[in-house]
Amino acid sequence: MEVFELPELIELNAFGGSFEKYIEAVYQIFKNDFIDTKPTFQGIRLGLKKYPLVDNKEYTFYHMTHEGNIESERTPDVRRMERIGWPRPMIDDSEHSYLKVWRNTRRGKGGTKSRILILHEAEQYLVVLDDRGNYILPWTAYLIRGRRQLQKHLREYETYKKAEAAKRT
Repeated sequence: MEVFELPELIELNAFGGSFEKYIEAVYQIFKNDFIDTKPTFQGIRLGLKKYPLVDNKEYTFYHMTHEGNIESERTPDVRRMERIGWPRPMIDDSEHSYLKVWRNTRRGKGGTKSRILILHEAEQYLVVLDDRGNYILPWTAYLIRGRRQLQKHLREYETYKKAEAAKRT
């Protein structure tokens, strides 16, 4: 199986340690990949959750570059920022045999969410899309921390694949 190559990391040290310059450079990559041009997931053009703006940047940018369970208290995550160039190619080329793609449903205080997950297993990197029925939004992307969490995602993927195969028989 051919490996799915990802762009180089965008590292803070390349900006002399200036976080302000770094986050602006990271934002420019996001802006190019999700605002100036639009990714497509299996032929469907993606929208973008713009509001609420956070530091005058789109909400999706905030979700892809910050971490935390409480929305108003999310903090910058340099590991997410380093990989800001990865979601777009994974979304555009989601049918590549190396990537694992599946759907799941999550229930929470915001109701039931239908999500599409795209996993680059070797990098332990996950892109999450929000399927709104008649359109799809890029939602977040992050490194999976720890082997146990990766195994949980891989089990969910295998369960999904088996269920899909059963539907076809």
